[in-house]
Amino acid sequence: MDDMKEQPQKSKGKPKKPRVPMREQTPGKRAANFDEVALGYGEKEALAEAFRCLQCKKKPCMAGCPVEIDIPAFTKKIEEGDFKGAAAKLKERNNLPAICGRVCPQETQCEKLCTLGKKGEPVAIGRLERFAADFEAESGEEEAPERATSTGKNVAVIGSGPAGLTCAGDLARMGHDVTIFEALNAPGGVLTYGIPEFRLPKAVVEREVDYIRRLGARIELDQVIGCSRGMQELLDDGFDAAFIAIGAGLPMFMNIPGENLNGVFSANEYLTRSNLMKAYLFPEYDTPIKHGSKVAVVGGGNVALDSARTALRLGADEVSIVYRRSREEMPARAEEVAHALEEGVTIKFLTLPVRLLGKDGWVAGMECLEMELGEPDESGRRRPVPIKGSEFELDADLVVMAIGTRANPLLAATLPGLQRDKRGYIDADPVTGQTSIREVFAGGDIVTGSATVIEAMGAGKRSAAAIHRLLTGEQAPI
Repeated sequence: MDDMKEQPQKSKGKPKKPRVPMREQTPGKRAANFDEVALGYGEKEALAEAFRCLQCKKKPCMAGCPVEIDIPAFTKKIEEGDFKGAAAKLKERNNLPAICGRVCPQETQCEKLCTLGKKGEPVAIGRLERFAADFEAESGEEEAPERATSTGKNVAVIGSGPAGLTCAGDLARMGHDVTIFEALNAPGGVLTYGIPEFRLPKAVVEREVDYIRRLGARIELDQVIGCSRGMQELLDDGFDAAFIAIGAGLPMFMNIPGENLNGVFSANEYLTRSNLMKAYLFPEYDTPIKHGSKVAVVGGGNVALDSARTALRLGADEVSIVYRRSREEMPARAEEVAHALEEGVTIKFLTLPVRLLGKDGWVAGMECLEMELGEPDESGRRRPVPIKGSEFELDADLVVMAIGTRANPLLAATLPGLQRDKRGYIDADPVTGQTSIREVFAGGDIVTGSATVIEAMGAGKRSAAAIHRLLTGEQAPI
């Protein structure tokens, strides 16, 4: 009966209205530039979409948010025209709202549980989050919450990706002195080097990182912990606790013949050259990156889609994604798949590369097998099975392997007492992030393997609260 009370036609007299679409660059135009594809809501659009929220008393959408944003409360602020109030409500729980509004898979998290979605389209929670965050930034009046009285405790955060930034921001707000150590020459982790400009502009990442700085966290760049300084060295130098959030950045390959040919990239290298080395700003930046004519990307996740769409924008004539399962099993966001297809990317489903073909030391093609789906495997997806005698060749002068990543062992090796699982990921408590070393915590992809930005942020938030309890004996205030 409770569900029936929360249906659109019976909630405060609100009429059922369709979800407000978001403006985008047209496919033909955006495929030739690196500008952001989605253009966001204007004020009228945001007001109309926020009005659709039923303000459910049980707030089912919140159960799908890893950082526990009070979603009905911030949408209500937008409905009332209090856009800055909406941003403030978001920042009570989320230090990176403009990022989450762009790249989080809301369709499988908060929006999946929206009451409106039971018989229609859910509220566009992510789009409203982006609107509120962008409105505040464009107003030039961003406010940072007050910091608690200093605790005198020092915390090291290793990595400035979503988990590290979230943990650092929360700890700084709680009154701790926080230093973030970042291996690369720009902060943001995967937000900076992994996600293309057309999905997440660097200016947005820089803006959110600056907010973390204004909360009180310091960031030291070009610090490869485990190389420039050992993990134990940090603890010996006066840090009372540490949070490891280095991600899972070690690329994976298929171990098939021909992978050592020139013109074969891991997605990590390909996207880093484009993002961090600014190949997307050619000719202003003449980044050493191969521009393929016929590009093949192996994989079916968001990283594969990002690589394919980047290759298209760098001038490729043909871009194909080679994926061994069907569309139903593809883990990439539906919106990103649709955008790629609109832009001209071809997806070859049920196709498995078995050998890369070369000419004069450079990749020239790919030998593939056609697949069919069998019984489900441990992931719950139907296992692809090769079809005997179905071999065929695909022309390609550039190949990107986007089949996942694994844990880099460098940092963990400098802390012998740090327990890892059989795959090399850090063994940490799933709730607190505490590791086998009492004052060392870990979260994000280095614990779970590749996951989403918001899941990493949730881990950072939970660990910040646990670190605060460890250092002060008090319940975390946020």
